[in-house]
Amino acid sequence: MEQLIPIKDLVARVQSYNPRSNVRKLRAAYDYAKKVHAGQRRRSGEPYFTHPVAVAALLAEQRLDDATLITALLHDTVEDTEATYADITKRFGKEIAELVDGVTKLTNLQLSSTETRQAENFRKLFMAMSKDLRVILVKLFDRLHNMRTIKSLPPEKQQRKARETMDIYAPLAGRMGMQWMRDELEDLAFQVLNPEARTSIMRRFVKLQGEAGNVIGRINEDIQKELAKEGIAAEVIGRAKKPYSIWRKMEQKEISFSRLSDIYGFRVITANSMDCYRVLGVIHRRWRAVPNRFKDYISQPKQNGYRSLHTAVLGRDGKRVEVQIRTREMHEVAEAGVAAHWAYRDGERAENPFAVDPAEWISGLTEHFEAAADDDEFFEAVKLEMYSDKVFCFTPKGDVVKLPRGATPLDFAFAIHTRIGSACVGAKIDGRRVPLWTQLRNGQSVEIITAEGQSPQATWIDIAVTGKAKSAIRRSLRAEKRSRFVKLGRELARVAFEHINKKVTEKALRTAARRMGLGENSEELLARLGSGEITAREVVDTLYPELGDRRGGEIEAGKAVLGLEADQTWDRGDCCQPIPGERIVGISLPGRGVVVHAIDCPTLVEYEDQLDRWIDLHWHSGPHMPVHPITLDITISNDAGVLGRICTLIGEQKANISNLVFLDRKPDYFRLLMEVELSDTEHLNRVMTALEAENNVAAVVRYRPGNGEEAEADGRRRAAVGVQAPR
Repeated sequence: MEQLIPIKDLVARVQSYNPRSNVRKLRAAYDYAKKVHAGQRRRSGEPYFTHPVAVAALLAEQRLDDATLITALLHDTVEDTEATYADITKRFGKEIAELVDGVTKLTNLQLSSTETRQAENFRKLFMAMSKDLRVILVKLFDRLHNMRTIKSLPPEKQQRKARETMDIYAPLAGRMGMQWMRDELEDLAFQVLNPEARTSIMRRFVKLQGEAGNVIGRINEDIQKELAKEGIAAEVIGRAKKPYSIWRKMEQKEISFSRLSDIYGFRVITANSMDCYRVLGVIHRRWRAVPNRFKDYISQPKQNGYRSLHTAVLGRDGKRVEVQIRTREMHEVAEAGVAAHWAYRDGERAENPFAVDPAEWISGLTEHFEAAADDDEFFEAVKLEMYSDKVFCFTPKGDVVKLPRGATPLDFAFAIHTRIGSACVGAKIDGRRVPLWTQLRNGQSVEIITAEGQSPQATWIDIAVTGKAKSAIRRSLRAEKRSRFVKLGRELARVAFEHINKKVTEKALRTAARRMGLGENSEELLARLGSGEITAREVVDTLYPELGDRRGGEIEAGKAVLGLEADQTWDRGDCCQPIPGERIVGISLPGRGVVVHAIDCPTLVEYEDQLDRWIDLHWHSGPHMPVHPITLDITISNDAGVLGRICTLIGEQKANISNLVFLDRKPDYFRLLMEVELSDTEHLNRVMTALEAENNVAAVVRYRPGNGEEAEADGRRRAAVGVQAPR
């Protein structure tokens, strides 16, 4: 059971690095939190107050300021006790109250939820970060302590917390520069999510140590000897990698533990940056360097302020050894990350030249997310940008561009400027022409080739990696798609209006838009008409409702079928779309009424053994109204004006186009499904004959999804290409 850290011990820790700490305020926060949490217990049985004190102690190890430590002591008071924001403000000031309020709101966010709210909550997380990064620091150390004591929770809650830690908090800690915390959080989560794998790795690691002896000690001694020969004073720290880090490498490289070589890492802490490069030279002269493993984060620091030289060499017995070389100040930033901004030393805010300004860091982190159109797009950008290692590439002028690992020339182009990315037609890497999907590597020089008139293509979404590139591509595609829908909608409206001997005017469109709840936005009306969200008949009926009664002598749609009981309702089968002139039969279905099928519809096979459901039906004799939609599968040449002529042909046959979706787009041909409202089979024959006679129509057939299984498969196919099913 965890012991409560006394206030004198906590104060002693704080005063060891900040003798000017406000001890009175720390004691007041300690006593207040202890009082309001009195009687509360953790799952493990110890007093609940042990938790906030432990979190404050962890933050004190990072030498953080009084405000952060007091927030840690109070971080669960508003959430779990009768304490209020007003009470915290009165006792400890507005700064503390706002920090506590920020942590409370983060606690209530369900970041691991699979619901759509996850994206919305992630946006709130970043809003909290942008206000004061210390809120996230307290939450991270809160999670660290909870993961260290997670065994007392029920198994299902352990799984949820561990998955949330692995997916969100561990990568967030790494992105903030606290790699040690990321490693520990991942390993603690790994212990819950896959205990068998972790135990297996630990056993094999212990066995390896037994066979090879003290490898870390021997390599450490070797490095110290080589540095001593050159007169370089430095501290050498060796360590074995965490089990999860080993497991991840085994999974990524698809190799067994016995073949895994780089399981040891060393840090060399020097007096100054010049010595860092001297140490690098010593190590590379003594041991063979592993190709493509050198990274210079001193000359090209990470966004969170991280600076270090990274290399890998073949040490004793051919074992691969990773080495990080940095100064003491760089090491402090590497350990504390962005939190180094608030670190104290000897009672003063530490003046570490490498500590990054949190405001600048969060601004740089979120600048790519601001263009996200919605929460889901923002969430995708966060995942892409937040949890990726970086690569550094150069423009032809030598400027550095930072991108996530796996980024492509397209990402590079959009990182320079949206205009460059949109006009990209090719790229050169180190002077050689490469495909746009090529993954960039550190140190490469990238030249973007542009062309006037080029615009983003739909396939680019799968090539781009960064949120900025994907957002820009989506915006362009949406604008292009809307323009296409507006053009198609205008043509559909023209044909529909000519069908009733009217002209489609801007005033008529604005009036229809207003009556349909779209303000007077005629462009929005046309876009929805072109995308199939509304039909041309709906637009016409909105403006000229009286025309629905002018068709004297025509049989109304509701009275078109004979053979039904007085109380029976009917509906056409979507599988065969029967129209007057075809032999039909009805199938009685509970809750739906009678479904009318063509006599040759494959769906009828399902009801062969249910003869009591069959109803003998026939169409009413006489002229029918052209309101029975059928679907045509049409292949047309991809030439200017062809689609307009097709619409005109159908309009000339007194038929109305109620929906249109594209199935396939090729450079020379388009294949589309067009829903047309007809009177009967004779009307259908006239329309198809007119289309077949058109030179630019390669094929036209009546489209019928068929039986239920075929209709379901058709629905899946349409969903895959992003089209609507015909009604």
